[in-house]
Amino acid sequence: MDTNEHVIEVTDLRRVYGGGFEAVRGISFHVDRGEIFALLGTNGAGKTSTVELLEGLARPDGGRIRVLGHDPYSERAAVRPRTGVMLQEGGFPSELTVAETARMWAGCVGGARPIKEALALVGLAGRADVRVKQLSGGERRRLDLALAVLGEPEVLFLDEPTTGLDAEGRRDTWDLVRALRDAGTTVLLTTHYLEEAENLADRLAILHEGRIAAAGTPAEVTGAQPSRITFELPDGYFVGDLPPLGELGVCGHEVDGRVIRLRTRELQRAATGLLVWAERAQVALRRLDVRSASLEEAFLGIAREASKRDETEEVAA
Repeated sequence: MDTNEHVIEVTDLRRVYGGGFEAVRGISFHVDRGEIFALLGTNGAGKTSTVELLEGLARPDGGRIRVLGHDPYSERAAVRPRTGVMLQEGGFPSELTVAETARMWAGCVGGARPIKEALALVGLAGRADVRVKQLSGGERRRLDLALAVLGEPEVLFLDEPTTGLDAEGRRDTWDLVRALRDAGTTVLLTTHYLEEAENLADRLAILHEGRIAAAGTPAEVTGAQPSRITFELPDGYFVGDLPPLGELGVCGHEVDGRVIRLRTRELQRAATGLLVWAERAQVALRRLDVRSASLEEAFLGIAREASKRDETEEVAA
């Protein structure tokens, strides 16, 4: 098996709704076999519209999609048996038990794994005889996931998989998704939890108003954003008493009372220069916090930059 095979290929994908609203505006990306790929974005960014097209639920208004080498809409019969889908909400019959629901679903899936095994994977083995209507919101999400992996899919689509789960359930789901990836399953997920994407995704794309604003590994995306150094000025000192910020590699700063926040793309250089200055001045930098950009900071920064570009383009037009 070629581990570099593009299991999902998206080229110049577009989706337009009634009234001419373009939800997806010419995006391109690929997902390799055995990879976890995350689609991120604010509400209305185009995540769900994109995933629905990948799942073959609608025909694109432009561009090209290939899942496992097939068009997921026009060749749905060739794609659907090899994929698993976890929607944001399952909508299962409330009077059926968990086991009955799984058996019903297994009848629609070729080569389904044993029901007990699927329920055990998501921590529902002890809830098999409970009616769906009696499950908590988190347990229903677990059932959604159990049915998505019931057919041992080659490609797994997860739409907000841990919504409603507590911290333990979220971590258990992460472990399961990683195990599926390690066994060769290709996973495409959407999530509002940036920590989830940072922990799970091999690569990701951030959507903004239907376009890809940034893409790459989590480290590549966060690495494009400035790191931050925060500290409290020693008594009797002012910003002007610090070494020249440009010489420290600082690209911007904010002052909030006595608290200074420095932004830099050269974290080691800036932190070293600041600490050397403090040592020579024999002062303590209280509340010192030195950290690289998080995915959340990168996400917010990218959204702000994209909005500014959009405003500039509108003015120029």
